[in-house]
Amino acid sequence: MYDVVIIGGGPAGMTAGIYAARAGYKTVILETGAPGGQAATTETIENYPGFPGGISGPELMMKFYQQTINLGVEMIFQHVTALEALGPVKKVMAGETVYETRAVIIASGARPRVLGVNGETKFRGRGVSYCATCDGFFFKDKDVVVVGGGDTAIEEALYLSKICNKVTVIHRRDQLRATKIIQERALKNERISFIWDSVVDEIIGNEKVTEVSLHNVKTQEKQSLKVDGVFVFVGYIPNTDYLPVEITLDERGYVVTDKQLQTNVPGVFAVGDVRQKSLRQVATAVGDGALVISALDKYLSN
Repeated sequence: MYDVVIIGGGPAGMTAGIYAARAGYKTVILETGAPGGQAATTETIENYPGFPGGISGPELMMKFYQQTINLGVEMIFQHVTALEALGPVKKVMAGETVYETRAVIIASGARPRVLGVNGETKFRGRGVSYCATCDGFFFKDKDVVVVGGGDTAIEEALYLSKICNKVTVIHRRDQLRATKIIQERALKNERISFIWDSVVDEIIGNEKVTEVSLHNVKTQEKQSLKVDGVFVFVGYIPNTDYLPVEITLDERGYVVTDKQLQTNVPGVFAVGDVRQKSLRQVATAVGDGALVISALDKYLSN
């Protein structure tokens, strides 16, 4: 029996674990992959306070992990498949193991959204990627495209420009959604070019990707582009597949919470990218992980 089971070991989950452990609660974090979640796949994090020169995502997340473990939080690397949330004793199912707990913090984050076009699934891992810092090395001195126009897409395009021969950003609008400072860097980068108002129709290749087929959403003009790789950054889908129907989600599948990060089910809380919120950054994830302890402590005390 645990006091708290935290589902997800990203920055929100680990921060919640740190605070729960310091409050004296027996705490375990269940994490599917490596500690850090999406943050651990980011090359450089420049906007997290305390690191004026920036810090790599993996390095920062390993610092989080070490601090979490040092405070006595268990971290078990298992994939959560189901949650029984009703009643005073919650049950979290991971493989063949059932974890019983008095409270649950959902911190399972989000995963990259796919394009859903022909060839995407076929060439995943053979030219199609959703993580530049993971796979960029395989495209050294090659031509690649980045699909998307938000912060993640442009940050990854900048990273790939250091490795690849040419990076072409394909965006369905006529201007980027990324923050201004990131936009300016990309627009000034000689290795990055842009195709505006366009979407990918198909990813083509033999054993590996060789080209992409596009069309302009305004003129309907079609074109093909010879490339060696396709990096997709068109948003995220919350990891909520395992949650029971009793927990309220919004229309996009994010967990709905109140200001104290409580869900509609007593004793179940949500923090980080998995919950409905306006900004998803490491700093806001850490804020969630710290804030949740107040409501958690009140619930467990009662």
